[in-house]
Amino acid sequence: MASKVLMHTCCAAALFMILLPVLAQAAKIDDLHSPPETRSPFDFLRPLKGCHRGDRVKGLGNLKKYLEHFGYLQYPSDPNTSDAFDDLLEHAVKTYQANYQLNVTGTLDDDTLSYMMRSRCGVPDIVNGTNWMQHHHGDDDKKKKHGSMFHQVSHFTFFPGSPKWPRSKTHLTYGFYTNVPTVARTAIQSAFNTWGAATRFSFTRVNYLRADLKIRFERRAHGDGSPFDGRGGTLAHAFAPTDGRAHFDADELWSAGAIPNRFDIKTVALHEIGHLLGLGHSSVRNAIMFPSIASNTVKGLAADDLRGISTLYR
Repeated sequence: MASKVLMHTCCAAALFMILLPVLAQAAKIDDLHSPPETRSPFDFLRPLKGCHRGDRVKGLGNLKKYLEHFGYLQYPSDPNTSDAFDDLLEHAVKTYQANYQLNVTGTLDDDTLSYMMRSRCGVPDIVNGTNWMQHHHGDDDKKKKHGSMFHQVSHFTFFPGSPKWPRSKTHLTYGFYTNVPTVARTAIQSAFNTWGAATRFSFTRVNYLRADLKIRFERRAHGDGSPFDGRGGTLAHAFAPTDGRAHFDADELWSAGAIPNRFDIKTVALHEIGHLLGLGHSSVRNAIMFPSIASNTVKGLAADDLRGISTLYR
């Protein structure tokens, strides 16, 4: 009798070890349907409504850190994280407003705070002091129409130095790290197919270690110098060519499609693949390369995105 009990116990233990990876993956997939949290890492901005130059309000120091993180603020000496709304902070707010096509007032009005509080890509809008969102590579593009000239303004941008994949490398491979949920893999693969159908590039999935483009889901600090911040806040980030890394925040509420309080994986993947190909952020709101995204939203490639990739690789 004792031997039978021991045998059943050993069988159960062996079955548990076999199913453990499956159960772990199922838990990750189930994370896509976790109940939403009410607070975001950017909620600290809410009480700052109406602040302007000359004010001293608790929380303005955190706003300075936010703007510094995304490239808008750089003090000449030690970081100034006081709660004083100084001249440099006003200039940073005005620059942000201009980049997001808001009224440039320098005041933290409703529209400005609404955009600042949106979840967004973790890649800075301004890199090494250069405001690429106002450096419009397409400003001088002109086309003839019915015998007349008209000025076609584009708002796509590139990374500093315009890094890109070699001219001969039009076929790129991508791979998923083991922590990427199955649902996410399907959506991200669809995003690669969308870019492939619209550009000179083709994409094939291969083993992660052999891939040109490496996709991972990560939490908080994960070794690349750009930590995630939990649910809400920064959703993902990717690196310029030919680095090939793209990371998604595993703490987010992801979905396949538009669902309230959740973020469409394919939409965010389209954005990050744009970075992997060399595109920076765009100030065009319907462009996939616009830095922020609302939940319950599905977007595709826009004309500005396609002009950008065409210009970079022409």
